[in-house]
Amino acid sequence: MKKNVIAGALAAGAMLIAGSAMAADMPAKAPMLMKAPPMAFNWTGCYLDGGAGYGMWNQDHSTTTSFGGVPNGVTVTSTDGGRGWLGRFGAGCDYQVSSSWVIGAFGDYDWANLKGSMSPLLVGGGFPLVANETESSAWSAGGRIGYVIAPSVLTYVDGGYTQARFGQMNLMTNLGVAATGAFPAHTYQGWFIGSGFEYAFTWLPINGLFVRGEYRYSTYQKDDLTAFNLITGAPSGNGGLGDILHSSTQVQTVTTSLVWRLNWH
Repeated sequence: MKKNVIAGALAAGAMLIAGSAMAADMPAKAPMLMKAPPMAFNWTGCYLDGGAGYGMWNQDHSTTTSFGGVPNGVTVTSTDGGRGWLGRFGAGCDYQVSSSWVIGAFGDYDWANLKGSMSPLLVGGGFPLVANETESSAWSAGGRIGYVIAPSVLTYVDGGYTQARFGQMNLMTNLGVAATGAFPAHTYQGWFIGSGFEYAFTWLPINGLFVRGEYRYSTYQKDDLTAFNLITGAPSGNGGLGDILHSSTQVQTVTTSLVWRLNWH
């Protein structure tokens, strides 16, 4: 009996030694590598941008007629508008204050061709008077605050100061006959607020290239424009009337731009 126990123990020991030797001869498995975390981008830095878009303006105005440049108390009101295409270029700088929040300052300029009509509802020679009106340019300067919703996507709101240039309005009758009066070109001052997003083309070989989409609303303070005679330059309208236009303008734009960040990493 004792011999059988000893023999069994020896056999089991031999099997363990053989198994260990076979395991030593087998190739070892490579250790599992941890997946690298996604690259964390830093939005701090400056940029240049340029793009195009579409714009619309509305103008609420009242016109007070006068004689010899002196208001005579007759006032009429109307609302008109225009629309068209624009180009925009600008520059700015951002600073990432935390993993999710970005603040910045910027400025931009619009070349615009937003055409419309202005109908002051005046009467010249028995016919109502109208005029074509065009926004030709605008510029804005302000700040923005953004939230990083993904490493390469930033959403933001912005706001600040703006000016818009509207061209001279030559009056004509509603039959298309040119009149002798006009309202001068004018630059309106106001403020704007907007919102948009930026997306980084991380899959392109060009480092730091983004696309931006933005909606912007601008409102301008009310100004008074005095009609003048195209022949004499005197403050006079048609039929001996000198007219004062009290106008308040709002502009909405939607733009798409390419943005190049100078030190994107």
